[in-house]
Amino acid sequence: QVQLVESGGGLVQPGGSLRLSCAASGSIFSIDAMGWYRQAPGKQRDLVAAILSGGRTNYADSVKGRFTISRDNAKNTVYLQMNRLKPDDTAVYYCSAGGSTGDTYWPGSFGQGTQVTVSS
Repeated sequence: QVQLVESGGGLVQPGGSLRLSCAASGSIFSIDAMGWYRQAPGKQRDLVAAILSGGRTNYADSVKGRFTISRDNAKNTVYLQMNRLKPDDTAVYYCSAGGSTGDTYWPGSFGQGTQVTVSS
């Protein structure tokens, strides 16, 4: 069992930046890959970014060039640096631990989520 705790959400103006953090605990040896999802009101939960074994990353088209996912294995923490934020980025962001098949990430567990609101 893996426990995930997100932090770093909040209110930011359009064009601003936020960094989300996700601390993993429990059966962390089982974690092959990690990702960030988001879910806006009335919409499905979508994958935003994933970091796979060997440090390979992939991103949703809507955030490419603005968001960066990274992982600190020594701290069992994954980050999501979000720059040039837009109102459409407003959502609850969920950290995920899982695995990968080729370049495809698949989730195993989720954190409780952290709210990101982009508004002036």
